Amino acid sequence: MSDRLPPLTALRAFDAAARHMSFSRAAAELGVTPAALSFQIKSLEEHLEAPLFRRLNRAVELTDAGRALAPGASDGFKALTAAWRAARRTLDQTTLTVTAGPAFTAKWLAPRLFKFAEAHPEIELRFSATLRLMDFSRDDVDVAIRFGMAKKEPGLFSKPIIREWVTPMMTPALAAMYPKPADLARAPLLHQDDVAFLKPAIDWPAWFRAANLPPRFAAGARFSNADHALDAAVADGGVVLGRISLAENSLRDGRLVMPYKIGLATEAQYRFVCPEAIEARPHVRAFREWIEAETSTLEEYRVGMTFVSAAEVEA
Repeated sequence: MSDRLPPLTALRAFDAAARHMSFSRAAAELGVTPAALSFQIKSLEEHLEAPLFRRLNRAVELTDAGRALAPGASDGFKALTAAWRAARRTLDQTTLTVTAGPAFTAKWLAPRLFKFAEAHPEIELRFSATLRLMDFSRDDVDVAIRFGMAKKEPGLFSKPIIREWVTPMMTPALAAMYPKPADLARAPLLHQDDVAFLKPAIDWPAWFRAANLPPRFAAGARFSNADHALDAAVADGGVVLGRISLAENSLRDGRLVMPYKIGLATEAQYRFVCPEAIEARPHVRAFREWIEAETSTLEEYRVGMTFVSAAEVEA
C-alpha cells in the first residue's frame, strides 16, 4: 500500500463529514452538493482501499480506519489554516492586533490610543481584552501585553515594559481622614483577587509588614478585577492597594493620591510579547517604541518613594 497522500479536496470532504457525521451538513459547510461530497469520500476510500464510513439508513458512522484518520485530518487542517493566516499576516503592515488584560486595556491602553492613532494614522489597531493564554500560531494576534513573573518562552520575543509596585491609594478626602499609615487600622480597605496568583504576595498583609505595622485582616469589599477596585476607590469607597500601572490616570488628574511613601515592589511585570522576528516588522516596532515611551512616564511616581520587596517581607 502506497503512503502517497490523497488529494487535499478529498481529505477536506472527509474531515467535514467526520466532524458533522452527516454528508449533507458537510456538503453545506463546503458549499458543494451531497453527491459531489460523496464522490470525494468515495475516491478517498478507493485511494485507501478501505471504507471510512458505514452508510446507514439516515446516518453514517466511522469505521476503524475512519476513526484513525479523523483526528489527524482535523489537526492537519487546523495547522494549515493557522499557517495560512500567519503567512497572510506577514504581508499586512497596516493592521496590528493586540491583546491585553481587561484592566490594563481599560485603565492604561484605552485612554492613550488616540496618541498612537495620531502618530501612526497608517496603522489600524485592533484590540482584544482578554487574559486567555495566547497561541500565536492559532490566534489572529500580533502582540500580547501580559502581566506576571518574567519567564523565557521558546520562540517568543518578550521585553519588560512596566516594573510593577503597589501602595495605598485613596481620594484626597480620605487622605485627610487617614494622614498616617497607622491610621489605616480604622480605614475601609478594598481587596483585589486578580493578583492572588503572585508569589510572594502583594496584598494588604504584605504591605502592613513592609510598613512595620501590625497586620490587619479586616473584611472589606473584594473585587475580581483591579480596575473595579480602583473605580470603587475613586468613588470614596475605601482605600485600595493600587497598582501604579493601572492608577496613573487617576493619580495624574488628582482623583486619587498616594499619601504614604512606602511602596511594595514585586518581580511581576508587564511584558511586550510577540513571536520572534515579528518585533522587527515596522508596524510592530512602531507600537513597541510608542508603548515604551508612554510607560516611561511611570518612573516619575517612584520619586520620593521607599520600596520594600515583597520577597523581603515574606522571608
